[in-house]
Amino acid sequence: MDIIYYHPSFDAEKWLAGLQLRLPQARLRIWTSGDNAHADYALVRQPPVEMLQGRTGLKGVFALGAGVDDILDQLRRYPELLPAGVPLFRLEDTGMSRQMQEYAVYHVLGWFRRFTDYQQQKRETLWQHLSNYSREAFSIGILGAGVLGSSVAESLKFWGFPVRCWSRSPKDLPGVTSFHGQQQLSEFLSGTQVLINLLPNTPQTTGILNRQLLSQLKPGAFLLNLARGPHLVEADLLAAIEAGEIKAAALDVFVQEPLPQDHPFWGHPAVAITPHNAAVTLPEEAMDYIARSIDQRESGAMPSGRVDVERGY
Repeated sequence: MDIIYYHPSFDAEKWLAGLQLRLPQARLRIWTSGDNAHADYALVRQPPVEMLQGRTGLKGVFALGAGVDDILDQLRRYPELLPAGVPLFRLEDTGMSRQMQEYAVYHVLGWFRRFTDYQQQKRETLWQHLSNYSREAFSIGILGAGVLGSSVAESLKFWGFPVRCWSRSPKDLPGVTSFHGQQQLSEFLSGTQVLINLLPNTPQTTGILNRQLLSQLKPGAFLLNLARGPHLVEADLLAAIEAGEIKAAALDVFVQEPLPQDHPFWGHPAVAITPHNAAVTLPEEAMDYIARSIDQRESGAMPSGRVDVERGY
């Protein structure tokens, strides 16, 4: 079988060597402009249109990340980019769940124990005990109940917090109160003290973290955005913090990346930022998943992680 590979920043030689060990029967090559030779599978991140457009014979395209925004954005502009019937797969977990758990638990515990408030007092040379939050009332609400969302929910249940989730369709997660659909969104929000966003990035979810939504959370709520920058209306978050609706936020993703040096988030005491690294692709785990999925595809099975192109995830 023939496999083509393209990623704008990964070490291609490392990936090809690792995949060759796992798929010794495969012929792997780095795709370059003008390469129109046969390929059974394509492994891609931000692929140029000419890489996939008009390519026949593909049995699958693997996005080298949990998100497939780049490919779906191209598909909206170039519907013929992905040949009809060719399945698109995303990396479902491959080590990212544990990283998301670590990131979420760190921030939730910091807010719950008021560590960030004590650090502010340190800067003010202020020695003062603060009242504690009630664990039973410190409810965690997770937007998105897919692989990453359900994993984060499981990690926070361990600490005894009430955990709830909201998704487009009904979910059944043990020990988690589930809400679904637009008609249950307000009820979900009104009982949430910490909102964690792990929604897929689709036209329907762009700008969902806006002033109207944020104002429905419990007073003095916290926001953790781990999904995509376009989910958040950044000016609305600043306004919600100014109004006291949001006490603090931790953001890993932004509308413009890298974050411009003059952006108000940099100097805002209530906003923690990281450079889109809450969970990164782990090559060994990712290569294991891809090799296993190709073996399944070759045997006639459909691997997990297939993207519904119409829904966007």
